[in-house]
Formats: sequence, C-alpha cells, structure tokens
Amino acid sequence: MVNFSLEGKVALVTGAAYGIGLAIAQAYAEAGAKIVFNCSRQETVDRGLKAYKELGIEAKGYLCDVTDEEAVKAMVADIEATVGTIDILVNNAGIIKRIPMEQMSVEDFRRVVDVDLIAPYICAKAVIPGMIKKGHGKIINICSMMSELGRETVSAYAAAKGGLKMLTRNICSEYGEHNIQCNGIGPGYIATEQTAPLRERQADGSRHPFDQFIISKTPAARWGTPEDLMGPAVFLASDASDFVNGHVLYVDGGILAYIGKQPK
Repeated sequence: MVNFSLEGKVALVTGAAYGIGLAIAQAYAEAGAKIVFNCSRQETVDRGLKAYKELGIEAKGYLCDVTDEEAVKAMVADIEATVGTIDILVNNAGIIKRIPMEQMSVEDFRRVVDVDLIAPYICAKAVIPGMIKKGHGKIINICSMMSELGRETVSAYAAAKGGLKMLTRNICSEYGEHNIQCNGIGPGYIATEQTAPLRERQADGSRHPFDQFIISKTPAARWGTPEDLMGPAVFLASDASDFVNGHVLYVDGGILAYIGKQPK
C-alpha cells in the first residue's frame, strides 16, 4: 500500500483559521504532520488557535500578511528555526470581490491579484530553498473552478486563479528536478462562511436563487464541504503523489464536466 502518512512533516497552511484551510490543516494533523498557519489579523490568529485547541491539535499561529515578502521571509525563517524545514506549503489564503468589471476600481482588482496570485508566489519563493536543501517538498495551491471558467462580477478573482494554475505548472517545470511537487486543488462551490450569504433561505423559505443555480449545475446536486477537500489535500501532500506534478485536481462535484440538463 502506498504511504499517505505525513508523520513528522511540517505543514504551513496560509489563512487556515477556519473554512477550507482549517479542514486541510486538520487532515494533515490527523495524518501526523506538525501544523503551522498564519493570518493577517491577530483576532483571526487567535480564532484559529482556539479552533485547533478545540480539535485537540497543537498548532503554531503567526500574524503575517502574505502579500508582504519581508514578513513572509521572517515567518519562514522562524518556522525553520523553531519547528523545522517546511515540507508542505498550502497556499490557501485568498479573497474575492464580487463587483461588475466596469464598476471595479483598479485598486480592488490589484488587491485580489496581490492576495490570490502574488502571495502564493511570495510564499513558494520563500520555502523552495529549504525544500531544495532537504531534497523534497510539496506545494499545493488552492485554485478554483474560475481557473478554467469565467463568470460575471469575478474578473479579478478569475484572472488571479487562472494565473495561479499557470504558476502551479511553472513551479513544477522549474523545480521538479529537485523532487518538489507543485499541484493545485480547484474547489467547486463549498459551503463556508464566505459563501453563506449565497445559501441563505429567502423570506418565504425558498432557496436563494444562486443556491438553486449551483445545485442545478452540479451533478452531485449539492454544495461541497471543507471535509470534501481533506482527502485530496492529504494525497497531494503525501508520498502517494510523488509522480503527480503540475496538476490541478478539481473537487467540484462534477460541475466542470457538465453542461446542464437537456430541456424537456
């Protein structure tokens, strides 16, 4: 049987105080990894530490803005000095701004690209030297269906996530010879705090129109959960994926494979 254990590995999961990042970090801890995470606000770091404690997981949290290269370098140096060389990096931190393109400011567009594309580049750049020295490493970028598709109001997000898919492939191309695997996970529509407003019931008790839209477009006929990403994340961080590189694994309930039901 191939080895899915992460025993003794050091995993840095960015923005992992809740939601998808927390679920991935929990899965890694259950597989034996040491967990480190960061958030850009102290109250969010504290929230994450509380969540890990309630799960019985020992985790180290950092206050760090992943768009700040010097701050990321300092965080990685401290992790390497106090916990160990980072074996697994999950670029999970991200934002989305749902604004029609003609109404979106350049500043808002840049902010989304900074967090969703530039920050993963900064974090990968910071951990790769240690991975090269150690002779192995896993980098997992949280991409999106918007790495493949477009949709109204998410031009900045789609541009950033499309770029992240190509960054994933380029890291594979450039550092594969050092036994570093860089892959992506492309979540479908996941039931998290971020998407809660899109799933709220209407005053009459009916489903939100967007909720109905997603259910109709997803062969699985449901929203995903953060737990749906745990297995894929462990696979891509483990020895079982040592010959998988430059790939984006879409965990979307089949939505990318589906054009919808034929009208009756």
